[in-house]
Amino acid sequence: MNTYRLGSVILLSAALSIAAMGCAGSGPDVGTAGRSGATPTVESTGPTAAPAPSYRTVLIEDVPHVRQKPDFCGEAAAEMALRRLGKPYSQDQIFTLAGMDPARGMGATTRELKTALTRAGMEVGPVWHTVAAASAATGLEQLFGQLHADLVQGVPSIVCMHYDDRPTTTEHFRLVLGYDAATSEVIYHEPAESGAAYSRMDRAAFLKLWPLKYARDRWTVIRFRLQPGELQEPPALPRHSPADFAQHVMALKKRLPAGFTVVVEPPFVVIGNDSAQQVKRSAIGTVRWAVTLLKQDFFRHDPKSILNVWLFKDRSSYRSNCLRLFGELPTTPYGFYSSDHQALVMNIATGGGTLVHEIVHPFIEANFPNAPAWLNEGLGSLYEQSASRGGHIVGLTNWRLAGLQKAIQRGRVPSFASLTATSSGDFYDADPGSNYAQSRYLMYYLQERGLLVRYYHEFVANQKRDPTGYKTLQRVLGEADMKQFQKRWQAFVLGLRFP
Repeated sequence: MNTYRLGSVILLSAALSIAAMGCAGSGPDVGTAGRSGATPTVESTGPTAAPAPSYRTVLIEDVPHVRQKPDFCGEAAAEMALRRLGKPYSQDQIFTLAGMDPARGMGATTRELKTALTRAGMEVGPVWHTVAAASAATGLEQLFGQLHADLVQGVPSIVCMHYDDRPTTTEHFRLVLGYDAATSEVIYHEPAESGAAYSRMDRAAFLKLWPLKYARDRWTVIRFRLQPGELQEPPALPRHSPADFAQHVMALKKRLPAGFTVVVEPPFVVIGNDSAQQVKRSAIGTVRWAVTLLKQDFFRHDPKSILNVWLFKDRSSYRSNCLRLFGELPTTPYGFYSSDHQALVMNIATGGGTLVHEIVHPFIEANFPNAPAWLNEGLGSLYEQSASRGGHIVGLTNWRLAGLQKAIQRGRVPSFASLTATSSGDFYDADPGSNYAQSRYLMYYLQERGLLVRYYHEFVANQKRDPTGYKTLQRVLGEADMKQFQKRWQAFVLGLRFP
C-alpha cells in the first residue's frame, strides 16, 4: 500500500484574511455534470441555511489549479486533487479512466467520475446523498458538517452543484478546499476560470446551489471525499485519446445539422443522416473492418488529426450538405477525401466501396506522405471491391476491369516505367480512367502473387533511392525484362472476369 502526504492543512485564526476570488458567471467551459446531462431548474428560493455551528477555519494549501477543457469540470477537479498527491494526471487521463462514450460529446457525469477516481486509487465513499425537501436545511447542514470534518483531516471534496442561481443553470463540479469561519465562506478551486484558485462563496449560497432537485420532495446531494488509497499511475494515452474524441464531438455538434447520428470509430468520427442503426452498421461493418485490416498489413500510424466521415444517405443530401458544410458542390457522385476539410465525404447510397477507397488516403498521407499518385490511388481503388481472406483484406475484381481490358486490346496501356513516373497532374488529368485501372490491377496482381504487402513496405523503406517505386517493383517481382512482364500481366488481366 502506497502512502502519501496529505499536504498542508491549516487551521486559521479568524483574523487571517485570504484573498477572495469570487464566483464567476457561466462561461463556455461550464457544462452538465451530475446526472447524464440533466439540467434541472433551480428554484428561486432554496433551503433556509441553519445557523452555522462553530466550524473552524481550515484550508488545504498548495493545491495546484488548472483550467478545465470545455465541459471537463469534473476531470479538472480530479486532476487538481491527484496532482496535489504527486500523481500527474491530466484531464484526458481522467476521462479515459471514466469509460465515458466520447460520442456523447460531453465530460464525465457523476457515475463516470466515480469510476475514474476509484480506478485512480481514491476512496470516495458514498457519493449520492438524499435530503428531504421539507427538512432540507437540517439534512444539508449534516452533510456540510461531514465535508468540513474531512477538510480538518486534510481530505478535500469534489461536489456537484448548480453553477449559479440562474433558472437555466447547469450542473458543475468544484473542488472544495477550505472554510473561513470569519466570513462564513467556502473556499474552493473553480475549474471554469483561469487563475481561480481558492475562490470563495458564501456558505448560504453554497448550500442553496448544492442540492440537485430531480424530485420535488427529495433532493440529491453529490460529494466525493478524496481520501487517497493505493494510488495508481496515470494511464498511457493513444495518439487520439477518448478525451480528444469527446472534445472533437463537442465542437462538431455546434455545427451539426439536425437528424445526424455520431459514432466514434478511431481514428474517425462517423456522422450520418440515415437511421441511427444504419450509421452504426456502416461505422462498425465498414469503417472499423477496413481500418483494422489495413493497419494490420500496411499502416503503422494513424492520421495526425481526427477525421470526420460524413455518410449522406442519398444524392440530394450529399450535394446539399457538401455545399452547406464545405461551401462547394462535390465533383464526384460517389465521395471524396479532403485533407483541407479533414473529412471523408460519401454518398453512401452508392455503396461502401468508395468509403474503403477513401479510408486508404489519409493513412497513406500519415505513413507515406511522399507516395506517388499511382500508388495512392492504386491501393485505394484496389479496395473499392474488397473482402477478407485468411484474416487479411483483399481486393476483388471490379467495374474498372472492363475499361482496362479494352485499353489493353487497343494497345493504349502505357509501360509500367511510364505509369510509375507520372506526376500527380499527369496521373489525374491524362486518361485517369486507364491510369486508375492499370494501377489497381498491378496492385491486384501483386496481391494474388502474395507480394503486395512486401512491395508496399519495401517501397516505403527505399523511397529516397527509388521515389517512383519502379526499381523496387522490378526487384520484388524478380523481373529483369519488364516488357516481357507487362505482356504476361496483360494476359493475366485479360483472363480476369467481373462479375
